[in-house]
This record gives sequence, C-alpha cells and structure tokens, in this order.
Amino acid sequence: MYEALGFEKLLDADGFFARLLGRSPSGADRKPLYGPDLPVVLLTGGPGMGKGRLLRAVHDRFARHVPVIRLDCASPVYADRAGPEPGARSAVTEALVEAALLLHTWRGTGGAFTFPRFFAGLAVIATGVAGGTGEAIRTEVERYEELIQQPRLRGLGARDFWRGALLGAVRKMLEVLAGQTLGPYGAAALTALLDALFERLTPRGEAELTRIYGEYPGAAGQPKHGLRRLAADFRTGGERREDAERFLFRALREDLEAAYVGLGGWLGRVGRPGLLLDHAEEPLGERLLRAVLTDRRDGQRDRVVIVGTARRADGGAFLHGGLPPREVAAFRPADGVPATWSRRRDREGDRGPLSAGVLILRMPFLSGDQLRRATEQIQLDAEREGGAHRRRITAAVAQLSGGRPHTVIRLATAAADHRMDTDANDRAILDATLHHPDGTPEQPVTDVLLQELILDQLPVRLPDEHHDQWLDLLTHLSVAHDPECADVLLRHHQAGRVLRLTADEVARLLNDTGWPSCKRHFIGDFGLRQLLVHRLYGLERDGAAWYADHHLLRDHYAGSEPSGGAFHSATTHQMNHHLVSGGVDDVVRHLAATLPGRPRQWCEELLEIAQAPYPGGADERRKRAQGLVRVDGQPLRRTVDQLLHAVWLCEERTRPTGGEMARTLEQLLRQLSTMDFDGAGELGPTATEWSQLAANEQPLLRCDCTDQLGRRR
Repeated sequence: MYEALGFEKLLDADGFFARLLGRSPSGADRKPLYGPDLPVVLLTGGPGMGKGRLLRAVHDRFARHVPVIRLDCASPVYADRAGPEPGARSAVTEALVEAALLLHTWRGTGGAFTFPRFFAGLAVIATGVAGGTGEAIRTEVERYEELIQQPRLRGLGARDFWRGALLGAVRKMLEVLAGQTLGPYGAAALTALLDALFERLTPRGEAELTRIYGEYPGAAGQPKHGLRRLAADFRTGGERREDAERFLFRALREDLEAAYVGLGGWLGRVGRPGLLLDHAEEPLGERLLRAVLTDRRDGQRDRVVIVGTARRADGGAFLHGGLPPREVAAFRPADGVPATWSRRRDREGDRGPLSAGVLILRMPFLSGDQLRRATEQIQLDAEREGGAHRRRITAAVAQLSGGRPHTVIRLATAAADHRMDTDANDRAILDATLHHPDGTPEQPVTDVLLQELILDQLPVRLPDEHHDQWLDLLTHLSVAHDPECADVLLRHHQAGRVLRLTADEVARLLNDTGWPSCKRHFIGDFGLRQLLVHRLYGLERDGAAWYADHHLLRDHYAGSEPSGGAFHSATTHQMNHHLVSGGVDDVVRHLAATLPGRPRQWCEELLEIAQAPYPGGADERRKRAQGLVRVDGQPLRRTVDQLLHAVWLCEERTRPTGGEMARTLEQLLRQLSTMDFDGAGELGPTATEWSQLAANEQPLLRCDCTDQLGRRR
C-alpha cells in the first residue's frame, strides 16, 4: 500500500529517510544527509494526507536498527500525567521523560542510553511538588531514577564517566530530607540537592553540567545558578517555564549526543537517533519544535533527527515570527532526495525566523495512476459477492477524494460491494457502508470520514465553546461562495450565541487546519465540500435544511448591490441559489430574457449560475439536457432550459459527462446561434470551446477547486 500511496521512494534503502537516519531499513550503512546543522523536517498536508501514516511507517521500518521513537503530541496522556503535580511537571516534561525512557530501553546496536544531564534538570524541578515535604520530593525524584541507572547492555565507558554520582547524591540527599517539612517551593531541598550533587561529581561531570546549565539565562557560567534559575522559572510558568522546558529538551539531546562521541560511541553507535512527532501542530508539538529550532538557530548542534507533522503548507505561523510567511525549503517525494540543505540567512549575522531551520516534505495527493491502482487493489481485496461497476466506482472515488490518500482508502473500501447506478451522481457512494474488520458496528462512510477528517482534527485554535458546533457550521457553509455569503449563514446559525465566529475567523481556522482555499467556494476543498453537501441534504427530512440555507441566501441577494465577491452581480448570485432550491423554471425565464444583445456576458453568467451542487433525489439533468423531458415555451426558452441543464451537469463535476454531453453542448449552442436575436452569431465560437472542454472532462469555469483536481489527474 505504501507504493500506491507514493511513500515507497521515501522509505526504501536509498530513500530520504535512510539517508537522513544514516541506515537503511535492513541496517546497512548510508552516508547521512546534511549536518552538523540539521534541519527539522516537517511533513505538511491537511487532514487525510497520510502524514501520520508515513510517520508510523518510518518508525516501523527503521526502529529495529536505529533508535527511532515516536510521540503523539495530540495524546492527552502527557497533560494527564502532569496534572497531579503542576508545580513539578508539565505536558512537555512528561513527553520528554517518555522519550528518554523509550531510548533507555533501546536494545539495538550500541545498547541503551542514559540521561544524567537531563536527570539533573528533572531533579531540580521535582522540588516544586505540592506538599513541601522531603517524602513528596523523594517520591517525585524516584520517578526519574531509571534514566541514570546503568542498563544491563550499556555503551562503552558510560559508567566511568559519571560513576553513579548523580544517583548516589540524590539518594543521600533524599534520606536526609525524608520526613522533614521544607517550606515554600522546596528551597531547602533544592539547596541540599545541588550541594550533594556537585560534592560527588567528577571534574568531567561538573564540567559537563557547567557547559550546559552554566549557559542558562542569568547563570553567568555557574551551573548551580543555572539549575536554581531553571527550577524557579519552571515554577513561575508562562514564557519562563518555556525557557526551562527548552533547556530540559536540550539536555536530553546533549545526552544523546554524548552517547555517540568518544571511542565508545564511535565503535558502538550507528546512524542517527530519531524523534518523530505526530500531530506536531498541537501546543505540545509546537513547544518541542520551537525549542529545538531556537537552539539550533542559536548555534547548538546535535545529531538528533527531528521529524514532525504540520497541517499548514508553510509549516505553521509560529515559524515565521509574526511576519508574513516566506518561502521555506521544501520538496516532494517525486523530487527524489534533496542532496543539499543550508540554513537561510538574509544577511550576515541575521538570526532569521525559525522557518530558516526547517525542511518541508509536502505530502502528495495521489496521481491519477496511483489513485486507480490503489482503488482497484482495495476493491479486489475487499470485494464480496455482488461487487460490480468497478470502473464507475473507481471514477467516483477519484472525483470525490480529490486524491487525498485517506479518503481514497475509505471510499474505495466502502464502495467495494456497493451497487451504483450507471447514471447516478458520484455522491451516491457516500451512502455506502464501511465494514470494520475489528467487528465494530458498520457505519456510513460519510460519517466515518467526517469524524476522522473534521471532528478528530479540530483546528488547534478553535475556542472550546465552538467545538460542539464546528461540524454543523461547516455543513451549512458548504453552500457558501465568498465571505459575505458565509457571514449571512453564520449569523443565522449562530443566533442566540454570545460568542460567534465570523467568516474571516472560520477561513483562518480552515487554513490553519490545512484545508485549501478557493475564490469561488468558501469550503475550498472539493472532496470535503461534497461530504458536507451530502450531510446538509440529509440533516432534515426531504432536504429541508438544504432548501432553507439556499432560500436564505437567495433572499439576501435579491435586489442587493454587487459585492465584488465570487459573482459578477448579486442577481447572478441570487439565481445560483434559486436554481438549486426549486427555482429552475424561474432561472430559465431569467436567462431567456437576458440573452438577446449580450451573448458573451450571458455565457459568463450562465456558468456562474450553473456552478452549483445538485440536490438529493432523482437526477433528471441528463434527460432534460437532451430534450427528453417536456418543457413548455418558445424555442428560445426550451433551448435555454436544455443548455442550462447540460452546463449544470458539466459544472458540478460529480457525474461522468464526456463525449455525449460535449456533443449536446455544441448542438444546443449552435442551435441558439442560428436563432433570430441580437448577437446570436457570437455563440458559435463558444460552442466549439465548451464542447472541447467537456469532451476532455475539463471545467467550463475554472476555479481553485477545479485546478487542484486537474493537477491530480
């Protein structure tokens, strides 16, 4: 499946990750990329683009031969562990401790890792436990003792360096303090710990702590001052706590670096250690990324490979220092392995934004060939008796997924045994049932996708009070075109709420979540919009919610002044919503009346009106376009009726059109061009242009959505 999803080149023996980690999946040596100034690699792409899937694949393929660990920054477990002792723990410290414990159990080449530098920092913040007793501090410090205990399989020289000094000092201090009441913030315990620690350290160990904690802000080269200030900053919280957390992360990386240097590391260690941060756009992930990027920008060097995920194409707003996002070094899997990378500097001595230390790997949409292979393979694997219409379903999956890998997998799996009428709208596969192999209840694939793509991946900065209505708001916004249109819907559906979202805020939240934008559609991702439109029609019986939203917008734009949004005029905008809410005949009358004397402008308006989703229920557009449905009126009106339905069918792009509809378009436009009205002859060139576009499954009216779909074919 990785090959079908486009990941194989990244994961193979000479691929990007083998070169980054310095080892192939089989353990063979590979010349490492970059260094000593390593970039932080970010996998970017919106929901369903396979970032987490690729990160798991990297871990599964390489973790046997290289110490690679993976943390889920969206997991609540770290905050839960920190909760009982907020003065001595945080989600960041708990994540770092988990990373260190996982590396402490490494049993591959070179053996396990120990973390004396990291432990020293943890020990001093442990004095901030609630209760203020020696016993409470002792219990807290004992949580971390394993990190400095010598493993059964240890690296050469590890025990000689520290000689058990840290563990011995801490245990001695804790025995003395046990049972005593220590006053506010454990100040006496902190003093005793530091005195005992530095009393027993070897000169080399003291030099190491001086090198690291002597550089703590305000330490002036004195490690005791640095550790004391670290403990105080951690208790204070806010930005000062973030400084303390950053130094703890640095100490952990320093311990890893130390394991690779010297004779023991040179003989026993291979490759580079890796830390994989899934959902790194979450606050925990952002703090970890900010910490390592800040250190590396300031000149700190280590060999730890940091790979994270990010939804936004630019990696995240925090990378750009509050300035407009600038170009970041990036590549795609099809580009091969980027052999060079260097930190961007605009001028000598310029620290630059954090983005200068990032290399972005843009997660690819599946190409047409990849999509077809993946869909056909899933169908063959999952097909049950009665599976049919494979080609039709493959086309529907391609259109509705837009090449988004997760959506492809879900739709293809659900539709494997779903019978689809030849003339059905592609959205019919959204009614297919997804069979779960683990025996959990079956669900409509629409519900599964909306849960996984929206509810499970809420915008990080979405206020809590809007969590319960986010999916419903997006569902109603699926019929909006521009911000004004969206604000009309938002005001209506948030009536009665004190705190409301505006269209601008929703657009920013969608962008932060990695969803693309479109100037003609407020929900700019074609596949997501189809899921939401499908849900909207089914919210109430007989599509009542659908019709209510379109009527609201139709009435808003009745007689309005041009807004300069997605439509040339308010009347055209009004007609678009009237068309899909039961006003077909009114729209035909309007078009027939406004055609004479203005054919070019009329064609533009026709395309704007007809670029709309078709409501649920029986679809008679093809029959009506071909004149198989009786329509009363003069020849001009009847021909306009047929042309409107032909264009509507081509513009919605959720049904096959191809050669048959191309011929219909050309025939109808040429028929109009021979009629007796001013400017009729100007429709001849349009007939040729539109029929050629339709024959090649190209949109008649381009927008960002259709351009995205076209690039993925």
